[in-house]
Amino acid sequence: MLVFLWVAEIVLALLYFGLGVMRLVQPYSKLVRVLRWPADFPAWGVKLIGVAEILGALGLLLPAATDVAPILTPVAACALALMMAGAVAVHARRRERQRIALPAILLAVNVFVAIGRFGPYPG
Repeated sequence: MLVFLWVAEIVLALLYFGLGVMRLVQPYSKLVRVLRWPADFPAWGVKLIGVAEILGALGLLLPAATDVAPILTPVAACALALMMAGAVAVHARRRERQRIALPAILLAVNVFVAIGRFGPYPG
């Protein structure tokens, strides 16, 4: 089970890190054109989401890997799960049903990591 947690954490961290960097470096107009949902948020809000994703990615890996404050790993997973719940809500409100699946899956994997790290496999 511990191997599955580490694999999930690594995959999530790589994905969130990549998404966060994309939101930080891409111009806001391009994000609106490609993703569409950023039009509902100010440019600084989209950048803030990118920063939160990068910090969440680091929080998924570094505390458990270094054994320094390993409680932060499930906390990061919970924070990212809340972000994905928000993403599901945004896509549902915008009636973008085809875009709900990815954040819903990421939400479930974050919950898996949080339960595993809060529970029997803390570090």
